[in-house]
Parts: sequence; C-alpha cells; structure tokens
Amino acid sequence: MRKILAMLLACGMLCGALAGCGGNDAAPANDGGNAAADAGSDGASGNGDASGSGESMTLIMAQRDEFLSELESAAVNTAKELGVNLTTQDANSDTSKMLQYIETAKNAGEKAIIINMVDPATAQQCVESAGDMKVVFVNRYPTDPSVLSENAVYVGSDEMTSGKFQGEFLTEYFKGQGKTDIKYILLNGILGQTSTENRTLSVKKALEDGGINATEASAPLAADYDRATAMDMISPLVDTVEYDCIISNNDAMALGAIEAMKSKGLDPTTIPIVGIDASTDGRESIKNGELMMSVYQNPFGQGEGALRAALNLINGKPINDGTNYETDETGNVVWIPFEPVTADNVANYD
Repeated sequence: MRKILAMLLACGMLCGALAGCGGNDAAPANDGGNAAADAGSDGASGNGDASGSGESMTLIMAQRDEFLSELESAAVNTAKELGVNLTTQDANSDTSKMLQYIETAKNAGEKAIIINMVDPATAQQCVESAGDMKVVFVNRYPTDPSVLSENAVYVGSDEMTSGKFQGEFLTEYFKGQGKTDIKYILLNGILGQTSTENRTLSVKKALEDGGINATEASAPLAADYDRATAMDMISPLVDTVEYDCIISNNDAMALGAIEAMKSKGLDPTTIPIVGIDASTDGRESIKNGELMMSVYQNPFGQGEGALRAALNLINGKPINDGTNYETDETGNVVWIPFEPVTADNVANYD
C-alpha cells in the first residue's frame, strides 16, 4: 500500500510540474521588436475576447515616428489582451526588407500579417509575398485599392476628411476677418502616397467650397512628413514671400515651420498654421497658441483595429467585429474617424 501511495504522489507532482511549464505562451521579443507602453483604444468593445489565444502574427512597421510608435503600442497591447503572440519588425523605410519580413512570417506558418507599407504602390507585391496568409494593411492605403479583398483588407482613416477639416477651419477663420482671397504655403508629405495626395486635395476643395480663393505663395514643399526637413525647406520663404497661412499634411512639418519662423524672429501665432495628427507635440503647440489647429488621427484605434481585423479574418468574422468602427460598402475597409482639434477641445485628447 505504501508503494502504491508513493507512486500516486510522484505522478501528481510530475503532472503539476508539466502544467507549470506550459503556463506562458508569450513569444519573446526579437531584435525587431519594440516594447509597448499602455495605450488607449477609442472605439474598442473592451470585451477581452480571448479567441486569438495561441495565434502568432507579425506587424511590419514602415518606420517609427511618434504617431506610428503609438499605433504599434496599441497593436501590441491589444495582442496581449486577446492572447495573440505578436512580433513587430521595423522595415526602416526599406521595401525589400519589408517583403523579406513578409516571407519570414509566411515560412513560420503564421496565418495573418499586418503591414504598414513603406510604399503603398507595393500592395500587390505584399499580397503575393504573403501567399495564403491573411493581410491587413494599416495606416497607408494601397495606391491600387483593387488589391483589397476578403483576404486583404485595410484599417485606417479616410484622408479626404482630414484636409476637409483643415479647409473648413481656415474658411471660417478668414471669413471672420472679411477675407476671401488668401495665399498659402503648403507642406506636402511623401509624394506619391495616397495620404499626401488626398490631404492636399481635400483641403483645397474645402477652401474652394467655402468660397475662399486660395493661391500658392510658393511651389508646394515636399518635406516627407519630417520636421527637420520642413524647417530647412521653408526657412528661406517665411521672411521673403507674402502668405496668409501655412498648411501642412502633418503636425511634424507644421512644427518645423513654426521653428523656422521663430528662428527668423517671426511670431507664429500671427497667422494660422494647421496640421494633421494632433500628436503629443502638436497638441502642446495648440495649447501655447502656435499651431492653430490639427486633425486627430487615432493611432490607438488604428493599431487595435488592425490587430482585431487580422484575428477576425482568421476566425471568419467581419473585420470590425469587437469594435464600434464602421466598414465601407465592400466590408474590406475599416474606417477610424478623423476629428478636428483646436484650442477649444485640445484638452479632450490628452
């Protein structure tokens, strides 16, 4: 009897040890990974659905700036919440490296991949490289939207509404001054990107629709969404040409313009300077009166929405399942709304 009891006790101890070894499915971060800070998630259901438990995915970032880093953090946090093992990779603005990461994820047997494209014109290449994997493009809309399907979807914001908010703000501002003829300096993002084209088109259209005759004070400046580049490019203009406002495709370039003005002894609060993203630095600039308005692009919504879309594709659910966000008529696009931000409501975004 003692021998039997001893054998039973030993078996019990062995089972307990084996259970302890399997208690953590989280994959370790690799060289391309990035630790995530806690992030909010407007539009999420917060239901804690663990249907992704055991799935492994890769998020490929085109690069990392303030906005994209917040997007990445939201995806990482959502993966933890849903039990998904998420690896993040930084392509460092290198398309070939991005495609290599896609191949690596496919060879590892992953069922879905999330891609913040270096170049939106390469969407078809991304889908072909992904093979049987589900593909979620995030933040950068494919140049050719026909690539989107039930297996390749997009999560982001409608860029035609971002510039619209800028144009409507400027229309109200100048009409309040009794002006309908204005000159502007335009800071463009990366040329050829859908975001750059649509942000520019929509702000011009909103000004025109509002009865503002807006003409260029200079040729548009392609500053690649970069603060330092924008500062360098606009510096020769801020004190040599006549202009009524500065329109920027994002906050970083708008802040570069503000720095350029200040370096020339000019007061940036005397004219409207408008951006897009309502980034942390952008919001601080709105509070101190230098950036007059921005348009909030929700990095947390995009990051969480992309992760959930990928998991929903795997599980055969609508890609917006578990969120309050809407899809377009095809069901292949999840729209995360833009929101105008001014001194009146900027505190709501902290």
